[in-house]
Amino acid sequence: MIAVPSFASEPGPAKPSALKSDAFESIDDLVNKAIAENKLPGAVVVIGYQGDLVFQRAYGHRQIEPTPIPMTVDTVFDLASLTKPIATATSVMTLIDQGRIDLEDTVSQHLPEFGNHGKEGITIKQLLLHTSGLTPDNAISDYTESPESAIQNVMNLGLNYPTGSKFRYSDVGFIVLGEIVRRKTGMDLNAYSQQAIFAPLEMKETSYKPATPLQQRAATTQQRNGHWMQGEVHDPRAYALGGVAGHAGLFSTAADLAVYATAMCNRGSLGDTTIVSKKTFDLMTAAYAVPGDALRGLGWDKQSGYSSNRGKTMTATAFGHGGFTGTAMWIDPELKLFVIFLSNRVHPNGKGSVNALAGEIGTIAADAVKQ
Repeated sequence: MIAVPSFASEPGPAKPSALKSDAFESIDDLVNKAIAENKLPGAVVVIGYQGDLVFQRAYGHRQIEPTPIPMTVDTVFDLASLTKPIATATSVMTLIDQGRIDLEDTVSQHLPEFGNHGKEGITIKQLLLHTSGLTPDNAISDYTESPESAIQNVMNLGLNYPTGSKFRYSDVGFIVLGEIVRRKTGMDLNAYSQQAIFAPLEMKETSYKPATPLQQRAATTQQRNGHWMQGEVHDPRAYALGGVAGHAGLFSTAADLAVYATAMCNRGSLGDTTIVSKKTFDLMTAAYAVPGDALRGLGWDKQSGYSSNRGKTMTATAFGHGGFTGTAMWIDPELKLFVIFLSNRVHPNGKGSVNALAGEIGTIAADAVKQ
């Protein structure tokens, strides 16, 4: 068994001398105010510091329609674009560790059918940095026939802008990365991420297409075809791809994500388990300047127009990401701190808003540990 952070019944400091007992007192008011303003139905907030969980709390409801169900700390969430760094980019970095691919490889070296319409020179690194030239999203009509034909349609896309000239966040780029993983390993992202990341870390409640018991604990999002989505991927393209895709589709709990975040706070290792080498971790989480005066990691955000969910006082080592459904996670290795914010802000009507709230919580956490 590996040592993992454990959930206590009440929040509190890991080391009495390290944090003031009231360090996180204001989080309750912030979240409850946002719930009262209909910015989200509920949330789970977890803060980890120096390898221990120092705050964990559930707020509001994981479902309000058709019948209210309270939020619990073990609620399963559709992570949406947190899939990109946690499942896809981490899987890609394990393949780099193994020498099976290289950041500077062109995509067409591994996916020959991708090398057309000006895409011949796109590299794996450019996909990870969202500077490839690929469109943010291709037409949903490209996904209507079958997952196989949808992937072929992606391979046949032209450029949205000259490669390397812009930073333009792209779901399509991560769909392509997922296909690289599948082609190199013979496994889809669900199977490979389980083998390479989640099983070694004993993250037993993290997967694509969660099993029925986990679905029943999942936060409800919106309606699709007349039924409420609960444990069913919200993203329409990931859904059309069978629920497993590079850009979205992963489900998890706060407890499992705390394990992953603890490993990443420790540069890719937890106990005797190493997910990525320290060298590869440093490569993944370094600050890469991209057009538009922004900084990105490989699969991660650092400082960009997407960073409103980042704690303002986190250090330059911090990296994180958000998800459309209302999720965010930021990890600050220098502070030995992580902040996980999980909500279903799209429930019931798609109108919630939580990025600023997640960023405020991150700032509170960073301020607390820096005192």
